[in-house]
Amino acid sequence: MQTLNKRRVVKVGGSLFDLPDLVERLRPWLPALFVPGGGTLADAVRALHRIHALSEELSHWLALRTCSVHAHFLASLLQLPVVADPFHSPGVLDAFAFCQADEANPEHLPHTWQATSDSVAARVAERTQAELILLKSTAGPLEALVDPHCPEIIRRARLSVRIVNARV
Repeated sequence: MQTLNKRRVVKVGGSLFDLPDLVERLRPWLPALFVPGGGTLADAVRALHRIHALSEELSHWLALRTCSVHAHFLASLLQLPVVADPFHSPGVLDAFAFCQADEANPEHLPHTWQATSDSVAARVAERTQAELILLKSTAGPLEALVDPHCPEIIRRARLSVRIVNARV
């Protein structure tokens, strides 16, 4: 387990899952709590949402389940446990289980596309007072790279944030 002052949450963008050397690119971030994105599986939920006019709430929870699938995938690669407790590190977060448990808190995420896995990672960092590292497929300003709700959490919690283009 990390000490509180060295705790970090590493959001792994789903667009990085196609990298053959993903494990080697993630190892330098250990120890950490990894939060996987939804990637192409979440994109499939977006398509279902659009085609079948699913509710925002249903789509939110379905998209979080795609992050759970990716948590098991990433945990297998990194040989780490899948965890729901944001204070368990190192590990890979099951975003669906975490968000279900977080529902009791007034700052829980909205059930819309405004809050994706970026917001989940920011919420975890807020809860654990951790540094937030966002591994992305590109570089750019925060607001251009994350969902609309994420900057709000970052400001509210005064999080330390690093954005890293993990493809270089």
